[in-house]
Amino acid sequence: MSPVLESTARLLLRRIAVEQAQGRLPSLTAGVVRDGELAWFGARGRVDGAAPTTGTQYRIGSITKSLVATVVMRLRDEGRVDLLDPIGEHVPGLRVGGVTVAQLLSHTSGLSAESPGAWWERAPGVPAGDLIGGLGPEIVRHRPGRRFHYSNVGFALLGELVARHRGVSWERAVREEVLRPLGMNDTTPRPRAPHALGYAVHPWADVLLPEPEHDAVAMAPAGQLWSTPADLARWAAFVAGDTAGVLDPGTVEEMREPATVDDGDTWTAGYGLGLQLARAGGRRLAGHTGSMPGFLATVWADPSDRVGVLFTANSTAGVSRGLLTDLLTILDQHEPRLPEEWRPVADTAGLLELTGPWYWGPSAYVLRLLPEGGVSLDPVTGTGRASRFTAQDDGTWLGRDGYYAGETLRVVRRHDGSPSHLDLNTFVFTRTPYDPGAEVPGGVDEGGWRA
Repeated sequence: MSPVLESTARLLLRRIAVEQAQGRLPSLTAGVVRDGELAWFGARGRVDGAAPTTGTQYRIGSITKSLVATVVMRLRDEGRVDLLDPIGEHVPGLRVGGVTVAQLLSHTSGLSAESPGAWWERAPGVPAGDLIGGLGPEIVRHRPGRRFHYSNVGFALLGELVARHRGVSWERAVREEVLRPLGMNDTTPRPRAPHALGYAVHPWADVLLPEPEHDAVAMAPAGQLWSTPADLARWAAFVAGDTAGVLDPGTVEEMREPATVDDGDTWTAGYGLGLQLARAGGRRLAGHTGSMPGFLATVWADPSDRVGVLFTANSTAGVSRGLLTDLLTILDQHEPRLPEEWRPVADTAGLLELTGPWYWGPSAYVLRLLPEGGVSLDPVTGTGRASRFTAQDDGTWLGRDGYYAGETLRVVRRHDGSPSHLDLNTFVFTRTPYDPGAEVPGGVDEGGWRA
C-alpha cells in the first residue's frame, strides 16, 4: 500500500499537532491504516527526549477487552463455549453466575462497572479467587439483558473463563492465540523500553504528575496491556477483516454486529461482542477506546473500505472525541477511495436462471448473483425486506443479514427441473404476481386479476 500523499500527510499532521498543543499532551501518536498497512504515522511531543515512533509503547487500557473477547470467540468456534452459557458453568462458585457469556461480551449483564474495594486502576490487584469470592448479588445494577452498562468486572470474569479453558493465564492465551499469529510482538502486559510514562496534566498549570502503574491481576483482562502504534495498526486491520486465520472473518463480522446501543434512539454509539461501535460521517466503525491513569488510546476500523485509524497518548485526559473521525474526514476529502474495477464473474454454480424478478404476492423483488458468491433478494422499490444468502451443502441458502438472517431459502423445482418458486421460511416468491400454478399459501382466487 502506498503512503498518503504529501499534501494529505501535512493536513493529518496539523490535526494531531493542534490536538497535542490544545490538549496539552506530553506526547501523541496517530496512524491511518489502508488495506492492512500503515499508510501514515505522525507523532508530537517527546518520550525520553525524542519523538515517539511506531515502536514506542503506550498503555492501551480497554482495547485489552477486544483481545480477550477474540479468545472467547475462538472457544465458541471450537464448541467449548456457547454464548448463551451462564458464566457460572465456566467459572464455578460465582454468586452472580447466571449472566451469560454473550451478556458479558456486550456489557448487557447488568453487573457493576467496577470491582469491590478501592478503584482497581490505581490500587494493587487481587487474585482471581479473591475477586470471585467478593462478588455477590449487590454488584448487580440492572436486570441482565435490560440495557447497556459498561462492566470492567464482566471482562475480568471472561479472562478467568479463558484461563480455565486453556489451562494458562489469560495473557498467555492472548499472546499465543492472537498476538503472535498477527505479528503483534510488541504488545505486552507490562511496559518494555522504549515506552511512554503516564502523566496527569494539572488543569490550571503546565506541570505533570506521574500516574501509578501496576499489575491489576484479576482485573487485568479489563485493561492491562501495553502496545505500540505499529501493533495497533495490525489490530485495526484485524478488526476490518484481515484475520490471518486467528478467527474466521464471519466471526469477526459477528463481533461487529450491534448487540446493544449506548445512546438510545440516535444510535451513534453501541457495542457488539467485545468491540465498541460508532456511526460517524457516514461510516460504521468498530474498535475500542482505552484509558488508564496516565494513558489514552483508541482504534477504529471501517471494514467497508478497509480503513482504520488509531492514536495513543500518555495523559489521563486531553484527547478530544473527534480526533480520529477528523483524520478519516481528511482522508475522505483529499484521497477518496476509488471503487474497485468491475470485472465479469463466471456463473460457475449455474444460477443465472434464478436471477431477475420474483414476486411475493404483488410486491416485486429482484434476485441477483453477488460477485463474492451467494445471492441477494431485494425489493425493487428499495424499501422492504432485503437479505443476502449463502449456499449450503444441502442445496438451500442461508440468510446472512437483514430480515431473513438465519432463515432458509429453498428453490422449488418442477418435474422437468425448471424453477417453480422460492420458499423462504414459508414465504413463497413466484415469477409472476400470485402465480396460480405455484404453491401460494391460501391459494389464488380462480377468477384471477380483474378491474
